Amino acid sequence: MRVIRNMTLIAVVTFGVLGSLHAGDPAEPAEPVGPKLPDRVRGLLLQEMNAIQQASEEILDALVRGRDAVVAEKAQAIHDSFILKQEMTKADRKALMEAVPKDFVQRDRAFHELTGELAAAGRDGDGARQRELFGDMIDACTGCHARYAHDRFPGLGQ
Repeated sequence: MRVIRNMTLIAVVTFGVLGSLHAGDPAEPAEPVGPKLPDRVRGLLLQEMNAIQQASEEILDALVRGRDAVVAEKAQAIHDSFILKQEMTKADRKALMEAVPKDFVQRDRAFHELTGELAAAGRDGDGARQRELFGDMIDACTGCHARYAHDRFPGLGQ
C-alpha cells in the first residue's frame, strides 16, 4: 500500500511540474541531430540521454521525499556528463561538433550549468530552489527535444 501511495505522489508531482512547463520554446524545429551523427556517437548520446532520464526520475523521487543529498548527487552526475566525458574519443568529439549546430552546443552547456546549480541547491538544502531548477531542467530537455529530436518525439511539436 505504501508503494502505491508513493507512486501516486510521484505521479501527482510529475504532472504538476510538467503541467506548468511549456513543451520546448518558441524556436522553430531544426533539422534533427541524431541522423547526422556517426553510429558510435549516436549510441553514446542515447546512453547519455537514458542516464539523464534515470537520474531525473531519481531526482524527482528525492525532491518529493526531501532527500537533498540525493538531489545533489544525481544533479552533479548529470552535470558531469556521465557517459560522454568518459567514453568519447577526440575523434568522437570532433564528429559530434561537426554534426550539431552552435545552438545545440549552447543549449547543452546551459543545461549542464543548470544541473550544476541544482546540485548546489541540493547541497545547500534549498528545497524551493531545487524544485524551481528541476522544472527549468525539464523545460530545457523538452525544448531541446522539440527543436533537435522532433523525429523521435513528435508529440513535442504540437
